[in-house]
Amino acid sequence: MFSFKDIIGQEATQKRLIQEVQEGRIPHAQLFCGPAGVGKLPLALAYARYICCPHHTETDACGTCPSCVKWDKLVHPDVHFVFPIVNKAKGGKASVCNDFLPQWRQQLLASPYFYLNHWLDSMGAENKQAQIFAQESDEIIRKLNLKSSEGGYKVTIVWQPEKMNPTCANKLLKLLEEPPEKTVFLLVSEAPEMILSTILSRTQRFNIPKIEETEVAVALQTKYGVQPKDSETIAHLANGNFIKALETIHLNEENELFFNLFVSLMRLSYQRKIREMKQWSEQLAGIGRERQKNFLEYCQRMIRENFIYNLHRREMNYMTLPEQNFATRFAPFINERNVMGIMDELSEAQIHIEQNVNARMIFFDFSLKMIVLLKQ
Repeated sequence: MFSFKDIIGQEATQKRLIQEVQEGRIPHAQLFCGPAGVGKLPLALAYARYICCPHHTETDACGTCPSCVKWDKLVHPDVHFVFPIVNKAKGGKASVCNDFLPQWRQQLLASPYFYLNHWLDSMGAENKQAQIFAQESDEIIRKLNLKSSEGGYKVTIVWQPEKMNPTCANKLLKLLEEPPEKTVFLLVSEAPEMILSTILSRTQRFNIPKIEETEVAVALQTKYGVQPKDSETIAHLANGNFIKALETIHLNEENELFFNLFVSLMRLSYQRKIREMKQWSEQLAGIGRERQKNFLEYCQRMIRENFIYNLHRREMNYMTLPEQNFATRFAPFINERNVMGIMDELSEAQIHIEQNVNARMIFFDFSLKMIVLLKQ
C-alpha cells in the first residue's frame, strides 16, 4: 500500500514523478490538483514514500527497507500530515491534526481513495465544518525544526489546503518562501482557486487527469472481483472518478439519500406543495453544512445530466439506473429556458451555505424558486 504499483492508472504521471526523484530535481513545493477520485492523494503518498526510500528501484520504493516498513504503518518520523479537522478541544484551545492522527491513519489504511465526507464520518465531525486551524501552523513549524530521523528528506503532505485558516496559510507561505533544507511540501487540492494566490505562485502545479475508463474497469475486476461487463458499465458511470466507482459497487447511503431528496424536491415544487416543501427544507437543515454542500453539488450534477439526457446521446450521460429511470420523466422539464437559472440558484445557495446563512431559509427559498423555474 502507498506505492506506485497500488495506484489506479495515471502511468504518465507516475513516470514524471519518479523521473524527478531519479534526476535529483525534487521541487520543494508541489500542488497536486484535479477532479475528485483521480488519485491525487495516493499519488502524493507514493511519491513521498519513493522520496523517503534510500533503496528505491527505477519504478517504485523497495518495500523492505526500514523506511518502507514504517511507511506501511504510516509512522515514518519524517513524514507529517496536515488535513481538515473539527475542533473538539476544550478550554478555548483549538484542536490540531495530531489529535486525529489515529483516525487519519485508519482512514488511509482502509483506502487512500475517499471524499471529505468519508473523513468527516471517520472523525465523528457530526454537523461541524472542517478546517485547518490557525494553531496548525505552529505545529508544522515545530515538526520541521526537528532534525531528520532518517537523515533524508522531511515531507509534509497537506490534504485540502483550501480549507486552511488565513492565519495558518500566511505562516505556511513564509515556510514556502524560505523552506528548511531537504524539506518537501506536497499540497493536494480539489479547489486550487480557493488557495492564497501567493501560495499558488510558490508551488509547482501538477494537474492530475481523470482515470481512463479501461483502467477503472481493470481495477474493479482485479481488485474487487467485479464481472467484466459490470465493471465496464460502472467505469463509464464513474467518469474517471475511482471513488465514485467504489461507491457504486458498495451501496452508498449518502448518494441514495441525495437522490431521494432531489426527486422529492422536484415533485413537490412541480405540485406546489408548500407545506411539504417547508418540511423538506427542515430535513436538509439537519444534515450538517458539509453534507448540505455535497447535496447542492449533487443537484448541479443531476440538472446537468438531465439537460444532456434530452440530446439522446447515452454515451454522454453518467447516471445510475435509478437516476436514468427518473430522467425519462423529468428531463423534458430541464431545457435551454431554465437550465442556467437553476444552476445559478444552486450556486448562490452554495455560497450562502459557506457563509453560514440559515440553512432552512436557503433551502426553502430555493424550493420556492424551483416552482417558477420548472414551469419555464
